[in-house]
Amino acid sequence: MSEDPSDRSEAPQAKNAPKPTFLRSMRIVAWGFLGVRKNSKYHEDLGQANPFHLIIAAFLGVLIFIGVLLLAVKLAVSGT
Repeated sequence: MSEDPSDRSEAPQAKNAPKPTFLRSMRIVAWGFLGVRKNSKYHEDLGQANPFHLIIAAFLGVLIFIGVLLLAVKLAVSGT
């Protein structure tokens, strides 16, 4: 049973499209937190992202955000 390349259900990626990496996903999430991304770039990034990486990156982003908020409150409450 030989595999016929035309039987593949996967869509071929563009030759110049970068591979989905976790660092790219972190950048996409960071732009999402800021909310200042061009719509065309947003759609371009989503087309090149791994959904699993995006979920993990978003979770880490939320944890970092909460950590920064807690640090700011702790500094404000300690008062100098």
